[in-house]
Amino acid sequence: MTCCYEPKLKIKEMIRASAAGPWAWIIIMLTSLSLSACGIKDPDSGQGTAQETAVSEYIDESWEGGGAGENPENGLHKIDTFIPEYATQFSIDHYDDGYSVININDSGSFVVTDQDKEAPEPFRDMTVIKRPADRIYLASSSSMDFFRALDCLDRVALTSTKAADWSLPEVKQLVESGDIIYAGKYSSPDYELLLQKECQLAIENTMIYHNPEAKELIEKLGIPVLVERSSYESHPLGRMEWIRVYGCLLGKEKEADSFFEQEVRRLEEERPKERYGKSAVFFYLTAGGYVNVRMPGDYVSGMIELAGGDYALNGLMKEDEGAFSAVNITMEEFYVRARDADVLIYNSTIDGKINSLEELTAENSLFSDFRAFKEGNIWRNESDMFQEATRAAQMIEELEAIFSGETGNEDEFRFFHRMKPKDDK
Repeated sequence: MTCCYEPKLKIKEMIRASAAGPWAWIIIMLTSLSLSACGIKDPDSGQGTAQETAVSEYIDESWEGGGAGENPENGLHKIDTFIPEYATQFSIDHYDDGYSVININDSGSFVVTDQDKEAPEPFRDMTVIKRPADRIYLASSSSMDFFRALDCLDRVALTSTKAADWSLPEVKQLVESGDIIYAGKYSSPDYELLLQKECQLAIENTMIYHNPEAKELIEKLGIPVLVERSSYESHPLGRMEWIRVYGCLLGKEKEADSFFEQEVRRLEEERPKERYGKSAVFFYLTAGGYVNVRMPGDYVSGMIELAGGDYALNGLMKEDEGAFSAVNITMEEFYVRARDADVLIYNSTIDGKINSLEELTAENSLFSDFRAFKEGNIWRNESDMFQEATRAAQMIEELEAIFSGETGNEDEFRFFHRMKPKDDK
């Protein structure tokens, strides 16, 4: 990416301010040309930025008589539709008077209004969320990091995750102290506690669809339920870009934009200029004797690719054959596919019982025949990557150090630690 990140927010504001004016299409065309000249585009994904996409949308909709402008049927003035740069699972419509509509794939549309406003008539059939959202029941643990990044942990009153299961130190402490209360699992929360704490919003992930009665009961209590899908993003920055959704809910869109753009700049500045020719696999051993591996096209394999490595299991399953981010395979198949991989990364946050090479080979002696074992290049991750979506840039930096061999400071790594023999401290 180029150095054109600085004017992005300014350009977006200019588009919003001018979209309804009589000279809107001229300004939009000029803005589009400026963005193209700057080359604001991800060279690997082939996607333009949200600004480029939004400009195209303005042009298309202007000729069709839609998009920004006043809808004569309801009197609402639509300012713009924000299309993310990397995420594919959401978009946000902005209207006059501070109304926003968050559109989430397969979850629906949610109208966000200020606390002192009611939803306009055209939005009455949508789920209404008051902004800034407060006294939240957060049943999607991967979303908590967005609240931390926006300095809004105080907006979360209840959680479905116990203190011992949090990898975020700040959150762990808040749950232990009772500032954030454990309210039961997503599938069977303490409904009386939700009412007692005057919960204003429940945020779930798609696991709630396995227990739809829980979602229905929460809604019957008058609590809006938003089902988020950040874990369905295949690009690591796509997961992180969900901070824009939470910025909208919390009245911190500018802060969310600024945070995201800063992390993108950081990643681009540190991004390797060459491929290292190192292959890697991310896995753990299940209780049933299978090997659980991350799928090609998943955000973990995406981080490996962005760090200059190659995911060794590319081709395991075509990306259009299923939406699973991980799959179980037999040890025999894993041996065939990953024996010659340069790097193995063991997911210790799922199975924390394997911390040494002896413990790994005790599970299956075949591991001693792997290239990564012989070359001392088996690593494990201890901090929950799933819970720390906003730290993708740091994860990628550590992975790049592993692939480049520049691991002199590996003791300072936060996410990845070399797996060693028991007697090697």
